Amino acid sequence: QVQLVESGGGLVQAGGSLRLSCAASGRTLRYYAVGWFRQALGKEREFVAAINWAGGSTQYTDSVSGRFTISRDNAQRTTYLQMDSLKPEDTAVYYCAASAGFSLPGTHEYNYWGQGTQVTVSS
Repeated sequence: QVQLVESGGGLVQAGGSLRLSCAASGRTLRYYAVGWFRQALGKEREFVAAINWAGGSTQYTDSVSGRFTISRDNAQRTTYLQMDSLKPEDTAVYYCAASAGFSLPGTHEYNYWGQGTQVTVSS
């Protein structure tokens, strides 16, 4: 079974940067897209960004576009979320998720989820 583990979260000052990593293990998925989601305290889970298997197609929420960059290294089975110009509103638990296939899935089509990593941005 596929396992996803997020890392790289922590406490940053507003305007700072952080890079999250999502490492995949297991061999049940050969090709998969990866998405990043976040959930702030008292709020619903929110889609953040996604990337297809080949890395040529990406999606971002409007609030994050221009500040966050998703990328992947398939040889390392790792997907990254580079977060720049962080704002207090970005504070949340960030989760990565995987969906089997070559193309970008819909936001409700992810099958495997990590346990999350906390990102806290101080003002």
